Amino acid sequence: MLQTTPILFLKTRSTPGDAYEELFVTEADGFAFEPTFVPVLEHRFDDVGMARVRTLLQTKSIGTDPSCDYGGLIFTSQRAVDVLAKLVQDERSCEGGWPYLQDVPVYSVGPATTRALRAVTQGPPLQIFGEHTGNGESLAHFILDHYGDWYKDRPSLPPLLFLVGEQRRDIIPRVLSGAELPPMKKIRVAEVVVYGTGEMPAFRGEFEQLLRKTTNRPVRWVVVFSPSGCDSMLGALDMLDEASGKAKPKPPGRNTFIATIGPTTCDYLKRKFHFDADVCSEHPSPEGVWQSITHFSKLLLR
Repeated sequence: MLQTTPILFLKTRSTPGDAYEELFVTEADGFAFEPTFVPVLEHRFDDVGMARVRTLLQTKSIGTDPSCDYGGLIFTSQRAVDVLAKLVQDERSCEGGWPYLQDVPVYSVGPATTRALRAVTQGPPLQIFGEHTGNGESLAHFILDHYGDWYKDRPSLPPLLFLVGEQRRDIIPRVLSGAELPPMKKIRVAEVVVYGTGEMPAFRGEFEQLLRKTTNRPVRWVVVFSPSGCDSMLGALDMLDEASGKAKPKPPGRNTFIATIGPTTCDYLKRKFHFDADVCSEHPSPEGVWQSITHFSKLLLR
């Protein structure tokens, strides 16, 4: 029987089932993990941003008609989808139906966000594209081609509405309005902050308790999903120099390894703490994290 490796996912477990748990509890390719979830974030809706989106929906300002302010939507997080779902639920009884989005392209960065969008009770259903892209840069390049074709009869492309959180990268707006693009291919993106995130007060204590339980294991993994909580994580692992606020050098013979779900958190750790994660998943998905960790582990065992 394989020796199991603790893996601490710094996220709330999805219900009714979590794809990370389903994948990592399964022995495969000579690896067996013990997944545990440690909730890090608490989310709050941004009332100002929600009010703006509500008004746009109620006034039918998102659509394919040339008079509309926006010709499509972008989502890169499940929390932003939660905002849309709440607005739809709140306004379902509005006279004349809700919310008139069936004819516009809705762009989604990956499978988790796409699943959340498909659960939004809108009829006819939303037309969702981009699930295969996996990260913001790939999604942006996909949008350049797909959106241009969607509105190919227009002399210029209508702006896109991007529902975002307080912390996000600017890669999508940057790619879509790149200086190298001809004017007819550029797409203006309006970002509306619809939610904020903060660290849960109980996170550090719960994380430290799990670290004590696994301190004598030969190897353990910590998977980070967001910049929020990174300072508490590094502090709990005694990897943070409190005086400088930067990461300490990694000790020889350590048993704790850090993986990030993608480049946003990886770049944040590097920029803010001068800390290099051991693994930065190329694809923000359970399969991507599995492949990155197991590939690194094989190199470690050589």
